[in-house]
Amino acid sequence: MAALFSGKVLVANREEDEVETERELVGALENKVLLLYFGSGQCPRCRQFSPLLKDFFVRLTDQFYVERASQLVLVYVSRDETEEQRSAFLRSMPRRWLALPFGDRFNRELELRFSVSEVPAVVVLKPNGDVIVGNAVEEIRRLGPACFRNWQEAAELVERNFRLAEDFDDPARRSLTDPIRRLKYKLDKKKKKEGREEEGEESS
Repeated sequence: MAALFSGKVLVANREEDEVETERELVGALENKVLLLYFGSGQCPRCRQFSPLLKDFFVRLTDQFYVERASQLVLVYVSRDETEEQRSAFLRSMPRRWLALPFGDRFNRELELRFSVSEVPAVVVLKPNGDVIVGNAVEEIRRLGPACFRNWQEAAELVERNFRLAEDFDDPARRSLTDPIRRLKYKLDKKKKKEGREEEGEESS
């Protein structure tokens, strides 16, 4: 996914830090589902949807809600008319959001590449840049954080045993494939452990 932003600059929300070196981009984007949020703080539809997206993102990445932060990153692709409007909007959004610098021509390139004609739009991408969902706005409205499991499986991410905190209280909300994923995770973990033990025996 870092290849999509190769040579570009991403800015951390409400901070001066820039994510621009290849190593930083790889660290921020690799092995994660990427959301490209095309929106504007002045658009009435965006003002209705953005709080939902904020809650969606927080519930998947904040330790208060999840056992382990999900493999999810969001880049805001602004249609705001001024930098002040863009900054005001981002101040109300999660700190973990990334954004392209205001006025960056790459905003328009992304709109054309992913056929975004109106906002709000949320393009969901695999780590290799393939599209999982062309516009997930309605899916996020309808399913909330639960739709991340579908994206995670579609993206074939390296397993991180993702579970919502609420799953501990309500087993019925778990995915049907959850036991299989957890078994796979345990088997992979066991293989790695056995491999390390064999290496230790050989070295001794």
